[in-house]
Amino acid sequence: MRFDLITIFPEFFTGPLDHGIVRRARENGLVEIHVQDLREFTKDRHRTVDDRPFGGGEGMVLKPAPLFEAVESLVGHSAGHASKPGGTDPKAAIVLMSAAGKLFRQETARRYAQLERIIFICGRYEGVDERVAEHLATDEISVGDFVLSGGELPAMMIVDAVTRLLPGALGNEASSQNESFSGGVHSECESRGSARSTSPRPALALLGLQVTNHTLLDFPHYTRPAVYRGWAVPEILIGGNHADVAKWRRAAALEKTRRNRPDLLPEE
Repeated sequence: MRFDLITIFPEFFTGPLDHGIVRRARENGLVEIHVQDLREFTKDRHRTVDDRPFGGGEGMVLKPAPLFEAVESLVGHSAGHASKPGGTDPKAAIVLMSAAGKLFRQETARRYAQLERIIFICGRYEGVDERVAEHLATDEISVGDFVLSGGELPAMMIVDAVTRLLPGALGNEASSQNESFSGGVHSECESRGSARSTSPRPALALLGLQVTNHTLLDFPHYTRPAVYRGWAVPEILIGGNHADVAKWRRAAALEKTRRNRPDLLPEE
């Protein structure tokens, strides 16, 4: 997998790329990451990448020319008129990070993990010329209903989310399957309690909820000490009964989802 990050602040990525799973994936040859300075594709001595918007308004907008030329230099051919470089390549994506984009979800990360290359366009200022979204980017993505100063941090979040899904990136491949938004909590109920009934329905009945295929947050995690400042780990987790643990985790995941992200569950 190759990631290209187009930005006016290439030094931004010095820290995030040098730690954790992303660093190990780079060292092991699982991912290749290149940072491209957008200002290298400007024509004036001030290396100007932005301009005032037509029709007036506050702030500045990133110009289309440097962005088109930066992407074209990476893909090796011209964008033409309405065509999108990479748009005809099913194994590549050109992602514009934008507050006005489609919401990034775990299913998006899984789709991206099947690609061979992703080029990120990191927006800045008041936004990017709309022709970039219409004729250059294959995807316009937002990481949430809030506004950040630029697309660098969101792009790095996606790089991390996608990298951890690549085979070999995690020490334990099951880790990416049993996380929030992965649907892995139900799978654990089915796989870990083979000696006894693993149906999660009794636990769900305690919550007054039915078994669904809707996305759940991850179940709560505990570690040593078993008691800390008077707060004890749930007894069921240290009892050694894997089937009961699986049922508890499913119920706890549902309860936490209902408490923190009720929008992920069907209406009761």
